[in-house]
Amino acid sequence: MYRTGDIVRWTPDGELEFLGRADDQVKMRGFRIELGEVEGALADHPAVAQAAAAVHGQRLVGYVVPAGDLDDEELRARLAGRLPEYMVPARLVRLAELPLTPSGKVDRRALPAPDTAPSVGRGPRTAWEEILCSLFAAVLGLPAVSIDDDFFERGGHSLLVARLANRIRAVLGVEIDLSALFEATTVAKLSARLGSAPARRAEIVALPRGERVPLSYAQRRLWFLHRFEGPSAAYNIPHALRLTGPLDTAALSAALTDVVARHEILRTVFAEDEDGAYQVVLPSDSVTVPVTEHRTAPDELDARLAAAAAYAFDLTTEIPVRAWVFRQAADEAVLLLLVHHIAGDAESLHPFTADLAGAYRARLAGEAPRWAPLEIQYADYALWQNQVLGDADDPGSRGGRQLHYWRKALEGAPEELNLPTDRPRTASAESRGAAVPLEIGPELHQRLAGVAKAQGATVFMALQAGLATLLTRLGAGTDLPIGIPVAGRGDEALDGLVGFFLNTLVLRTDTSGDPSFTELLGRVRRTDLDAYDHQELPFERLVEAVNPTRSPARHPLFQVMLSFRNNAEAHFELPGLTVRHLPAGLPSAKFDLSAPAAAHAGHPRGPHPPRVRHGRTPVLRPGRPGHRARGAHR
Repeated sequence: MYRTGDIVRWTPDGELEFLGRADDQVKMRGFRIELGEVEGALADHPAVAQAAAAVHGQRLVGYVVPAGDLDDEELRARLAGRLPEYMVPARLVRLAELPLTPSGKVDRRALPAPDTAPSVGRGPRTAWEEILCSLFAAVLGLPAVSIDDDFFERGGHSLLVARLANRIRAVLGVEIDLSALFEATTVAKLSARLGSAPARRAEIVALPRGERVPLSYAQRRLWFLHRFEGPSAAYNIPHALRLTGPLDTAALSAALTDVVARHEILRTVFAEDEDGAYQVVLPSDSVTVPVTEHRTAPDELDARLAAAAAYAFDLTTEIPVRAWVFRQAADEAVLLLLVHHIAGDAESLHPFTADLAGAYRARLAGEAPRWAPLEIQYADYALWQNQVLGDADDPGSRGGRQLHYWRKALEGAPEELNLPTDRPRTASAESRGAAVPLEIGPELHQRLAGVAKAQGATVFMALQAGLATLLTRLGAGTDLPIGIPVAGRGDEALDGLVGFFLNTLVLRTDTSGDPSFTELLGRVRRTDLDAYDHQELPFERLVEAVNPTRSPARHPLFQVMLSFRNNAEAHFELPGLTVRHLPAGLPSAKFDLSAPAAAHAGHPRGPHPPRVRHGRTPVLRPGRPGHRARGAHR
């Protein structure tokens, strides 16, 4: 027994019930912090009349009532010299007076949340800092930031880091590694680094097409699978919407045709000759989108959706998009939009649904949509990608430098993980599998985020370390190649474009030597940041170069995939209709084990952090339904 300062009481059944603290101690990110000690350090400054400290979410906030001219930078330096890092307030808020309780004590519950209180950070000192402040604020969705505001403290995460890098490249014309944004997390620190940043790579512009347009690297693998296995539903992307209200099917069909005319990739078929595969963009006036309408009873809906989602596109003759309307009543229908992966990815849903909504609104009014033409198309991206990467066999090219990194990073990596299974691997993989859902609640997610932040990592990195720990304990070894998807939209010009930009990275996770979790998280962070800085090399080109032993029974280079979506879902609105998303996932497994996670509620800056849902949790051996890793659902 020892004194903790916790106030507890016995319950009738002999349990201890926690009531609060006998002091002002709080626990944050695994550290116990005496708020009084923080307040004492703040109040000890001669220009501070009163001080208070409080925790909001996972951030320690200091509140000061100035007694004179208060130099914010000097105060921060003074605190850093007196307190350990975890006790230095992440934000400083200046108040005219501290809120008090009727008994005259500081009312901590009345202290304003940092996102609604003015920052006492410094304003921009140079033109570059002024631009960076505006970019930080725009990406974070805030009215303004100071040069001392920490990007992650103000709500940033890994996906927003990539968006910020794109904005910096576009506006300032310099190339910036993602790892630099994880290390220089304030405008003041980042501005000092950008002085030595190289000029940005060639931007994506419309290029002369010539007689044939090559496939992008990502498309080449899907085209190979299409030719090797034949048409299948394994790479379909279904999007189901329940529509309540008067749906005009004719206007919807016309709107879909408008969208296909706008985005060339949605009216592209694929051909092959002695020089390889190439894209054939069909004329916009020769294409209509098949919209199939069915009268469907409620008990038939799931089967109808599954059958439609399993449609097998013939990519040589069919455009890669279709639609079905399952009408259940005059004002009740379900719309299923289906796009083949060779023409789109998850991020493509945003421009696709936005353009479809605008076109449907125009067609209801008897008009064609009025939108500015796209500056580039996916074919331009494919040409640019082949040009900017250059010959990967040339060590001086951009692609050659990235290939050198990956060859070194994956040298000696196991070609196949020894995962625990209940039957031998079959000679060839099938796509059938099973899913086990798992939800991480707000409290656990908050603790997970706190552990990650304390190590300068992200929630995704913590999930990766956790998955690696599990795999090692299940007997998969200590050298674990784990695949992750990255958006691949490294240029702002791609933001409004439909297309297959997704790339795959192989993160080699080392769990050897029985490390503590924080040590493992540090290893994961270093590996991931290096990988992010070399994410342009297409996975397909990497497989060609590394040339692992090929087998139709397993995926090359890795068999475990981890993904994490914490960006906003595509928001779809149609005039006169209430729209609700429906699950329409395919019962397929592309890898031995898939662990896709998604933050689906709350707000990362709010007091209630988002839950993380593992949607299609670990499926082993995609050949038989229900074949999963023992213990993987825990």
